[in-house]
Amino acid sequence: MTRILAVANQKGGVGKTTSTVNLAAALAGAGHHVLVIDLDPQGNASTALGVEHHSGIPGTYEVLTDDARLSDIVAACPQNPYLWVAPATIDLAGAEIELVSLVARETRLARAVTDYLDAHLLAQGRELDYVLIDCPPSLGLLTINAFVAAKEVLMPIQCEYYALEGVSQLLRTIELVKSHVNPQLRIGAVLMTMYDGRTRLSAQVVDEVRTHFGALMLPTLIPRSVRLSEAPSFGQTIFAYDPESAGAVAYRAAAHELVAMT
Repeated sequence: MTRILAVANQKGGVGKTTSTVNLAAALAGAGHHVLVIDLDPQGNASTALGVEHHSGIPGTYEVLTDDARLSDIVAACPQNPYLWVAPATIDLAGAEIELVSLVARETRLARAVTDYLDAHLLAQGRELDYVLIDCPPSLGLLTINAFVAAKEVLMPIQCEYYALEGVSQLLRTIELVKSHVNPQLRIGAVLMTMYDGRTRLSAQVVDEVRTHFGALMLPTLIPRSVRLSEAPSFGQTIFAYDPESAGAVAYRAAAHELVAMT
């Protein structure tokens, strides 16, 4: 059974894209077939995975507007033969407005993903193991499309002050989608990012989140790391850029824990 996870938190700068691409790369490195769907108009996940996504290249915008199928736009990641990417271009920035007037606007990505799963099985001779959807930092129609397509939400939370601010709104949105459109949706895991072991604040935030989410919180804490920040500027994941760094070790461990949380 393919696990479909929306990586979401409407608060910006919490490590959504960094976590999406590096977890995907770690899972693919372990032999899983993984698809990353870039649903953020900034296209940072596409950049980090070394896939072209300049204007004019068909991307997730065309999929949402029914101008292309997911199988038409998916590109192989040059860093790993088991990793594929559905890129996002700047055209996606206008999708929120355009989707408002379209029929079945919340379910367009879900239909595209279902269609692609069959195409992947036919092309590769085996099912896709994971789909990770990198959501924009908002709770608009793009994120709603991701929630309807997904079975789980992976929530990155940074180990900083105000970390839980806005999480209650995100949880309410998940419950609304679950009630009205996608009853399968659930919180799959919570990932703590930007952990600084030198500060008491980081430890306090981790304790607070663990109290709130319990076993849903992955045990591994992703450290604040310059190497993690540098890797995307070279069009690489942390495993291609510095495979022995603390960030790479942490994301590899977190991916292992995610696999265990079925």
